[in-house]
Amino acid sequence: MTIKENEMGSVSKKTPEMRTIVFAPTGRDAELLSGFITRLGNVPYIVSSVSELCSAITAGAGAAIVAEEVLQNGAIPQLEHVLANQPSWSDFPFILLIAGGRVTVESERLRALRLPLGNILRVERPARPETLSSALETALRSRSRQYQIRDQIYQAARAHEALLKSEKLAVTGRLAASIAHEINNPLEGVVNLLYLMQTENSMEKLRLYVSQAQGEIARVSEIAKHTLRFYKEPTSPISFEVLAVVDSVLNLYQSRLVSAGIEVEVKGAKAIIQGNPGELRQVLANLVGNSLDAMRFGGKLCVRVSVDNAGPTHTKRVRLTVADTGPGIPSTLLSKIFEPFVTSKGETGTGLGLWVTGELAKKNGWTIRVRTRSELPRRGTTFSIVIAAA
Repeated sequence: MTIKENEMGSVSKKTPEMRTIVFAPTGRDAELLSGFITRLGNVPYIVSSVSELCSAITAGAGAAIVAEEVLQNGAIPQLEHVLANQPSWSDFPFILLIAGGRVTVESERLRALRLPLGNILRVERPARPETLSSALETALRSRSRQYQIRDQIYQAARAHEALLKSEKLAVTGRLAASIAHEINNPLEGVVNLLYLMQTENSMEKLRLYVSQAQGEIARVSEIAKHTLRFYKEPTSPISFEVLAVVDSVLNLYQSRLVSAGIEVEVKGAKAIIQGNPGELRQVLANLVGNSLDAMRFGGKLCVRVSVDNAGPTHTKRVRLTVADTGPGIPSTLLSKIFEPFVTSKGETGTGLGLWVTGELAKKNGWTIRVRTRSELPRRGTTFSIVIAAA
C-alpha cells in the first residue's frame, strides 16, 4: 500500500524530509525492512547507531522504524534531547518493533522506558506486511500534516514581516509629508527675505534680514538632523536619552501641531534607557500622529517622561506617557486596538499603526497600556509605555 499524493500535501514521499529511517541492527532486519520500504514507494535510510539516528532525525525525516532492543544503555536520553529541541510544529513519529506475547515485568519496564519518545506506533514481531505498511502510512501521513502546519506557520511569519515593513513605509510617508511641510515654511521665509534684501538700502534693515534668513536656514538644518536620526540608527542596542527622542518627534510634527491649533506640553525628567532609539521614535511618531488625527480642530497634547522604582526589588523604570484631548477610542474597539487592521478612522486608516506599536513594545520588553474616555465632558486618550531604565 502506498501513500496517495493528495494525502501528502505539498511534501512528496520521495523528498529527503519524508524518508524513513531504519535502525534495526540485528541480523538482516535492516536489509529486509529497507527492501520493504522501497517497494512501498518510500526512501529508506539505514543507521547503525543512536547518534546516527539522532543526526538523521535532526536533518529531516518522515518517520523512523526502530527495533526495541536498541533503546537501552543510554539511548533514550539521547533521543529525548533531540525530541525536546524539535520545533513547535513537530512531533516526530516512531514505529517501534516490539516482542509479541503476554505482558511481563520486563515488557512493562521497556514500555515505561520508551514513554519519553512520545509519538510511537507499536508493531509486534513477527510483523505482518499489512500491519507494518499500515503503521508506516499512518506515521508518514501524520508527518506530512506536520510539515503543512510548518509551512502555514512560516507563511504567517512572512505575512507578519511584510505587514511590519508596509507600515514602516507608511510611517515614512507620513513623516516625509510632515518634513516637506516643515522645510517649506522656512525656505519660503528665506525667499521673501532675499527679495526684501534686493530692494532695501538701509544697512540696519539688511543686517536684520540677514539675521532672520540665517535663523530660517538654521531651522532647516535642525529639521534635517532630526530626520537623519530616524534612519541612521545603530544595529545593536545603545544607551540614549528618552527626552531627546521626544524632542526629535515633536520637532518633525511642529508645523502640523501649530496649524491644527494644538497646545503641546512636555514634562520630562532625565531618563536613560537601553535599546534602539529609532524604534522608540517610530512608536512615539505613531502615537503623536494618532493624536494629531484625533484633534484636527485643536486640543492639548501632553507628553511626559518620568522615572520611578517598581516592585519589591525597586527596579528603576521609565514611564513615557502620551495624552490627548481628542474624542477618545470607542469602547467597542478598545480591547482589540493592538490587533492588525483595527481602526477608528474609517477608510483613512490602515489599522496597522497601533499593531506595529504593540509589536515593537513586545519585541523590546516594554509594557504599553491605554486609557480612554469617549464620553463628554472628559474625553481623551492616554498611552503609557513602561521601559526598564539603563
